[in-house]
Amino acid sequence: MRKPKDITLKEGIGKLLNVYKLKGRFDETSVVAFWPELMGKAVANRTTQIYIAHKKLFVRIESSVVKNELLMVRAGIIQKINERAGSEVITDIVFL
Repeated sequence: MRKPKDITLKEGIGKLLNVYKLKGRFDETSVVAFWPELMGKAVANRTTQIYIAHKKLFVRIESSVVKNELLMVRAGIIQKINERAGSEVITDIVFL
């Protein structure tokens, strides 16, 4: 039986992340985790390193052809990432 002041586990974890100011870092980690799912197998297989610093996503791609294709659709990738995360996690992408 649920009491009036009970909250769900999801709400509790959300409050915990906000109180300890970990929400931003948690969102950044989730972006790195869902990069292969978001970009597909072809891009994920050619991605050697991915990290976030100061709201910039740094991605090392070993194929210059894939890198040029991704440069052309950079704004769309940023939009997809932020939609998936539910907030503005990324403002720019740097392909290395």
